[in-house]
Amino acid sequence: MEDINRLIDVYLRTAEGNINIFGKLLIVLFIFLTIGILVKLINKIIDRTMTIRFDNKHVVVNKKRLNTLVSILKKLIKYILFFIGIIMALELFNINTASILATAGIGGLAIGFGAQSLVKDVITGFFIILEDQYSVGDYVQIDDKDGIVEELGLRVTKLRAFSGELHIIPNSSINVVTNKTRGAMRALVKVSVSNEEDMDRVIEILQEACNKLKSNESILEGPNVIGISDVGEYNADITIIARTKPMEQWAIERLIRKTVNEVLHKEKIKRPYPKRQIIGGIDDDSTL
Repeated sequence: MEDINRLIDVYLRTAEGNINIFGKLLIVLFIFLTIGILVKLINKIIDRTMTIRFDNKHVVVNKKRLNTLVSILKKLIKYILFFIGIIMALELFNINTASILATAGIGGLAIGFGAQSLVKDVITGFFIILEDQYSVGDYVQIDDKDGIVEELGLRVTKLRAFSGELHIIPNSSINVVTNKTRGAMRALVKVSVSNEEDMDRVIEILQEACNKLKSNESILEGPNVIGISDVGEYNADITIIARTKPMEQWAIERLIRKTVNEVLHKEKIKRPYPKRQIIGGIDDDSTL
């Protein structure tokens, strides 16, 4: 113990017995290490608390919205703790933080005029979360960008497009949002067959094939054959519609197309193809 005290006096104290620069840096390092450990501990407590299932019928919790709020809560706690750590570090170096905070209060007004877009981002982000317009994991379209909401913060929204690009959109620039994961989604398939076929027979065959898909867990309603939606020179288009769980509509459309293709091939139903009729010509026994 005496050896430790001697090392502290030699390396971490001045001749007057005050803590020297190295000692202060060591204390600052200890402060931020402690804050880092505390942040991780609080995050674990929040995660463990939020994983409790609210089975009470009087409590309704949207899991995606809960994840979004948890993410923002973690960031807010992290910023507050690190701000406290910075104040403690400044105090350690005998910097008057009271005057800094007072100046910050006055300067905040000036900064606010130059950071109006930032303030607007935060306010808009707050109302997006409060009104539950969309949550992390939702498939949305914002203006001409669409994708899965990967992160929803008070300042920006991050969308991951299906092609892999990450769109970072300031919340203040969000005017119209189309949420494509709220409620049942539509799966629509158009089938083209030759207009020479018996349409009543084709519709009956397709409906029988669709009936076999009704047991699929991702399908909420249908699939049903609506009927002929278009007639062309060679083709007749038949529309099939189903209602599916969110984000499952594309998989169901592929399944319907596969099933339809198999049944058309099995029943030898012709697909549309161009036809040409040649009138006139030269007889085989004619001479030039």
